[in-house]
Amino acid sequence: MRTWLRNVSQAVSTVGQGMYVTLWYFFQTYRRKTFTQRFEYPENGVPVAPRYRGFHRFDLTTCIGCDKCAKACPVDCIYIDKEKATPPLKGFKVTGFRIDYTKCMFCALCVDPCPVDCIFMGSNHDISCYSRDGCIVDYARLPLETAWGQATLNPTAVAASKLITLPVWEKKPDPPKPAEAAPAASTPA
Repeated sequence: MRTWLRNVSQAVSTVGQGMYVTLWYFFQTYRRKTFTQRFEYPENGVPVAPRYRGFHRFDLTTCIGCDKCAKACPVDCIYIDKEKATPPLKGFKVTGFRIDYTKCMFCALCVDPCPVDCIFMGSNHDISCYSRDGCIVDYARLPLETAWGQATLNPTAVAASKLITLPVWEKKPDPPKPAEAAPAASTPA
């Protein structure tokens, strides 16, 4: 009988401790400020850790179109379109660099193999949209200040990039070097 009473008292005290913790957190929700009162979210972003892996940042001006990032991606969410460069230039011209964020798992495995460091993980975490089409971002069609600069990658810029039909940036060929003075042709006498 004594063991039964000890078990009952232990069960009641355990339930009481659990209810105390539950009720304490319940009443704390009414005392603390809301998320938007603490961070003023749309105007000021939420602070993130320095090594946070958000949406990618991509520099189209240095990309050489080597496809190493697409090959390293374990879920195949990076699609690169490229054309052979015109004869004065060597290599490829990148005409499309798309990342499908419905597949991306933000593992950052695409960042390390890049030989020119043109892709890295940014700190942006908000690119919400209402359709799956909005989750496919073509960095080659974004304005440079959005794709690489200080502006954030937002749904409005992504939607505007889908309306542009030509690449925003294209590497211009180097200016031709001035021809050296040709030696005077000698006339036969």
